[in-house]
Amino acid sequence: MQKHAIDPLRFIPFRKADVIEMCLSTGDLDQEQRQKFRQMASMIEKLFHISFQTRLELLKDSFSKINPDSDTIKVDLPTTMHHDDPAFIKQLESLLDKANYEKITEQTLKQALCHDSLVKVRLHVDFSDFDEVLLFARGEREAEETVTSFFGLRKTKVRFVNYERVAIYIRFNEHIDLKRQQEFNLQPGGMVLKLFKNVPKADLEMLFPNTEIKMRLVDKLLIGIPAVISGGIVLTTKLGASLLLLASLFGFWLGLKSQPVELDQAAIIVIFAGFGAVGSYLWKQFNNFKNRKLRFIQTLTQHLYFKNLDNNAGVFHRLIDAAEEEECKEAFLAYYFLLQTDVPLSRQELDHKIERWLSEKWEQKVDFDITDALEKLEELELIKIMKDQHLIALPLDVAQHTLHQAWQQIGTQSTP
Repeated sequence: MQKHAIDPLRFIPFRKADVIEMCLSTGDLDQEQRQKFRQMASMIEKLFHISFQTRLELLKDSFSKINPDSDTIKVDLPTTMHHDDPAFIKQLESLLDKANYEKITEQTLKQALCHDSLVKVRLHVDFSDFDEVLLFARGEREAEETVTSFFGLRKTKVRFVNYERVAIYIRFNEHIDLKRQQEFNLQPGGMVLKLFKNVPKADLEMLFPNTEIKMRLVDKLLIGIPAVISGGIVLTTKLGASLLLLASLFGFWLGLKSQPVELDQAAIIVIFAGFGAVGSYLWKQFNNFKNRKLRFIQTLTQHLYFKNLDNNAGVFHRLIDAAEEEECKEAFLAYYFLLQTDVPLSRQELDHKIERWLSEKWEQKVDFDITDALEKLEELELIKIMKDQHLIALPLDVAQHTLHQAWQQIGTQSTP
């Protein structure tokens, strides 16, 4: 069974409340110091929450002009007309980065389009319908699934790479053929923003709104071979008498045969019965093809139904919460491990120490975002950078006092 090499990602697969207790399970802080760390972590959470609420309002303003689900009346005033699509895209990409999502490259997408789908259908996406496509994923893990074939008689275990979360943004082309608009319900110049869970890397194409179901060679053979065999039987048994009768009739009319053919009621019934049987057979084969395609569409729809987490404005509300969680976890880990060290650490030493702790103690390989973590701690003034660029954490009492001052400053700024 093929193993897939997966590079560690920035996403920390633990809740922020658990990260706090995980940190406190390591080290030698006494009960009072543990409580102070929890209080300090709570203050950091609140400060980040205020920051992300501001970010959320900016996103809502930028999205208001392109929101396909808006239930409010659009008011075009000079103060409301500066928000545009590019502004929203820039803010969205920044938010996804903060939530530790990784951008899915064009090469990764092309590989997905070339590989067989796990849902056993052939999918096709026409990218000419789109002006812009952005795909981001988080939580890349190896998974295993049992796939059935040969009408359920054969079962095979398949290992594949699975994305725990996938965010997709699409802006449609302004000029889409009317037939395709109606067939796939596409809005020229419109957009979609969706969030999915548990998406196999090989099935990324099923997330697009204009995905078409195509028959694989094996599906065509499963329909075609029985159709040819049964068609031959129908032609010889049902249509044979009718064809012989017609051949005799045309032969007499063309002078190729001297003996006349009596076209009575019985003969007419034979002719119509033969062609009726063939027509019925062809209609049955058409329905077999159509029903098989409908089963594929149903399979695809069911997969999307259970994988879809949110749409449009709901997506960035979820992303705000996820980004806030990631920012908190990074800050907690970086501060705590600096607090626990006896000597100042370099950035690389701190990064390696946290990644090794997550890997050895909690069995999770994470590419810890040390740069982002230290930027936050430096902004909160909870660490000191030595002349040699080594780092130390402020003592808990001093850190709490610093955070209280930051909180009071926010209160002063918000007072009218």
